[in-house]
Amino acid sequence: MNVLTKYLEIKSEGEPHMIDLTDEVQSMVGNSGISNGIVTLFLPGSTGGITTIEYEDGLLKDFPAMLERIAPKNIIYEHQKRWRDDNGHSHVRAAVIGPSLTVPFVKGKLTLGTWQQIVFIELDIQPRSRRLIVQIIG
Repeated sequence: MNVLTKYLEIKSEGEPHMIDLTDEVQSMVGNSGISNGIVTLFLPGSTGGITTIEYEDGLLKDFPAMLERIAPKNIIYEHQKRWRDDNGHSHVRAAVIGPSLTVPFVKGKLTLGTWQQIVFIELDIQPRSRRLIVQIIG
């Protein structure tokens, strides 16, 4: 079994910036020399998330609206009382989405559905530079 570790540098614009990573991840897998296996993306951090979504204008509006219903910005979070950083909702939202994603690949191609893309979602209140860990295993 081979394990290849790479990094993906991204810059966000602050919440709720959604960035399509599919082409970059596919390129990493395609150039890895590994034909079949899995690729795992992991975000070291507690105010961002990685998931799959159909990356289109409607869902780019619907997803943040759903997050606002689940963890509204305008309520008091204990995290904010302690740290006074106004991003308690960011931490809650990130925990719901999760910091990682694993996708199988076959013959060097991600096995995503037709309308399924890999996305990073910035949930922090300010722009951030992020370094995602990408491990290709096969």
